[in-house]
Amino acid sequence: MRLAESTALGELFARAIAAKDREGLYDMLADPIDFRALTPLRAWEATTPEQVVDQIILGRWFDPGDHIQEVRSVTTADLGVRQHVAYRMRVHNAHGEFVVEQQGYYRVNQGRIDWLRILCSGYLPFEAALESANDSSEAGEITSCHLGLAR
Repeated sequence: MRLAESTALGELFARAIAAKDREGLYDMLADPIDFRALTPLRAWEATTPEQVVDQIILGRWFDPGDHIQEVRSVTTADLGVRQHVAYRMRVHNAHGEFVVEQQGYYRVNQGRIDWLRILCSGYLPFEAALESANDSSEAGEITSCHLGLAR
């Protein structure tokens, strides 16, 4: 796979999460996959696309009650043997409006992601995240991506 295709896969991954596109995510992930992630309250591990997509990303982090309203930003970079993707999304659920940012590092093998590490900011209250971006004040304590709640 060419470099441009490898880094583009990161953006496709972020946009598939935002669209809650299960099939698109399955198509990007190798089976088996070496997946690990950190959210503010938990470490996650998985070895199959089904675990990553159904049990973690769309099953817990962004469940059916979480409505991803927009992708606010996506950036990608080549790190040599690995790739980087960072994405920020605006999410609405029963508890309010939030911003969620995730950083991902991944390796592509035969056109699919076979190694993936994700670090999640947690759900940040939208207004506090905007204030923080504007004046660098603290956004407040956050909880895990999989809970979708702010304290």
